[in-house]
Amino acid sequence: MTLRPLSIAALVLLAACGPQSLRLAVPPAEPPARVGSSFGTVELLDVSLPEYAAADDVYVQVPGNSLTQLRRVRWADDPARAETLDLARALGGVTGARVVPEPWPFEEPAEAQVDVRVAEMVADSSGAFLMRGQYYVASQDGSGRDRAREFRIRIPLPADPGPGAIAAARGQATLALAQDIAANGLR
Repeated sequence: MTLRPLSIAALVLLAACGPQSLRLAVPPAEPPARVGSSFGTVELLDVSLPEYAAADDVYVQVPGNSLTQLRRVRWADDPARAETLDLARALGGVTGARVVPEPWPFEEPAEAQVDVRVAEMVADSSGAFLMRGQYYVASQDGSGRDRAREFRIRIPLPADPGPGAIAAARGQATLALAQDIAANGLR
């Protein structure tokens, strides 16, 4: 066993020792620079998460690629709702466009629609937070600027990651996804 799997195993045991549930909020990561967008308005469909990532429970990957639940540690908000809101905020911050989660609340329709489908979102046994999946950008203006792209984002975790480090890495992964969508889907 390497040091990383031992650190994750210690985190699982530490979480099991506490008397009550810890609620984890994902801190927003601030975009370092803006990326231009061809679209001024964007509707973000609800982000689709795998079943384990959509649960209130926090899961980590252990050696052997199996997932285990951190006892007494839960996400502070519904993970799919939180990821959708966080990605909309990050995408708006990165592009300067008006990005709104569905349903679109304005009279004028959005110029583009983004659909994100996450296949994997977990603190993995290699010592990183991994987010992998696909996104689709559909132009709503008839311009034919539709895009489909796979993504794989890896955010390193500290040697002994606690729940706060996992939440911060999730926020950084969301920002990295927003930057990818801006650079490769909305230009």
